[in-house]
Amino acid sequence: MALWKIDGSHSSATFSAKHMMVTTVRGTMRDISGTIDFDPANPAAATVEVSVPTHNFDTGFADRDNHLRSPDFLNIAEFPAITFKSNRVDVTSDNEAKVHGDLTIRGTTRPVVLDVEFHGTAVGPWGGAPKAGFTGTTKINRDDWGLNWNVALEAGGWLVGKDIKIELDVEAEQVLEEVPAV
Repeated sequence: MALWKIDGSHSSATFSAKHMMVTTVRGTMRDISGTIDFDPANPAAATVEVSVPTHNFDTGFADRDNHLRSPDFLNIAEFPAITFKSNRVDVTSDNEAKVHGDLTIRGTTRPVVLDVEFHGTAVGPWGGAPKAGFTGTTKINRDDWGLNWNVALEAGGWLVGKDIKIELDVEAEQVLEEVPAV
């Protein structure tokens, strides 16, 4: 197994939810950090730990972003990060797996499954440690994490949909062990 550190400058997470039952609002979560203990020859033994700061949610509209950060939703003053910690990997093909783990939002932890695709490894044109690429997707019901603020619509339905789709694009750099000088 090798330890890989998530490169926050080359990784992102997006989320989307229905608005007024007819359109989709999308946003980005920035500054992802964490580690992946991974060997491409034995992906079932991999472990993942990820943290996303809640103050960096961006939908492109300041009023909505501030509402997402408020106690109605993420309550960033009390809960500064969303975390994920894997507990099992089920390999489904040569480069795909279902990564099971615990997602914690607003102090509530629930199990989720990420559909993950491994895109391989590469060394950049300037050398250095190898990089690995992954994408992952999941869908959660926001009510399961206490994100249940909403407004009923006059014609029926709700202002904010319950299902949240999450997509991750992750680049990780292998942590190379330093060899002591002799």
